[in-house]
Amino acid sequence: MDTTSFTKKTIGGVTQVEPALTPPPIHSTQTTFTKKPTLGTGKSRTKKRDIPEGLWTKCPSCETMIFDKELDGNLQVCPKCQHHFPIASRERIHSLVETCTFEEMDAEMISVDVLKFASYKSKLERDRKATMLRDAVVTGIGKIGKHQVGLGVIDFRFMGGSMGSVVGEKLTRLIERATEGRWPVIIISTSGGARMQEGCLSLMQMAKTSAALAYHAQGRLPYLSYLTNNSYGGVMASYAALGDLILGEPGAMIGFAGPRVIKDTTHADLPPGFQTAEFLLEHGLIDAIVPRNEAKDRLVSYLDYFASGKLAA
Repeated sequence: MDTTSFTKKTIGGVTQVEPALTPPPIHSTQTTFTKKPTLGTGKSRTKKRDIPEGLWTKCPSCETMIFDKELDGNLQVCPKCQHHFPIASRERIHSLVETCTFEEMDAEMISVDVLKFASYKSKLERDRKATMLRDAVVTGIGKIGKHQVGLGVIDFRFMGGSMGSVVGEKLTRLIERATEGRWPVIIISTSGGARMQEGCLSLMQMAKTSAALAYHAQGRLPYLSYLTNNSYGGVMASYAALGDLILGEPGAMIGFAGPRVIKDTTHADLPPGFQTAEFLLEHGLIDAIVPRNEAKDRLVSYLDYFASGKLAA
């Protein structure tokens, strides 16, 4: 580095020469950094707040975030748009019957893999562990209001609510017991249809349940069929469509085959809202649309109406 010198006069008159540093020449007006300064790593300095799972649910209809505790208190119905989420069979039963009046029937009955269908056993075990149910229906006798009724509720979580031998047998026994006791029958359905893993044995349940309902009707006893999302296939082709009153939840998809299958078969454009409960009410297949949080009061009023006609006489 270049140096220069200057003289400095001291107090005693002695001249002393001292070296001094000469600053480097400035060749550019811009400052050059040997290394680009790091301003950040690209991540936010603020810590992201993690939302624990199981606290909020996004409504698929209106996209509102709903607090799960609020959703449970509203029977799994969106408080903003009234979208009906799926609900477990036991939760639905508890929302309808009077406290401590429900007596479950045939709780230990389980399906058997008669046809040795591939992976059927493993699917049964999977759904038993996931739902804590033996099969896709819960049946029993209980009180709704002042009325003793035979109540059957399908649970879609168990193999899509499909009707196999156990579902058909439990519903048939429920109907027969209600006929003996001269009680109304209410069956709440949600199903993809007959259970293909049991072949023709599942199809036989359509005739068996329908025959039991025919004997029930001969006794002039009411049967209410309540259809929820989804209600399809062999269930809709049998007991679900035979009610003295056929009710539907808002927005429920109801039919024998799905819209895509019908469209591919007929090669025709389907009307808007095809197979929804609202469409079927307009065209006469169902008698009323009953929101879930009104179901108990509405069922009591319907049962009161039937009882006033002295149908059991």
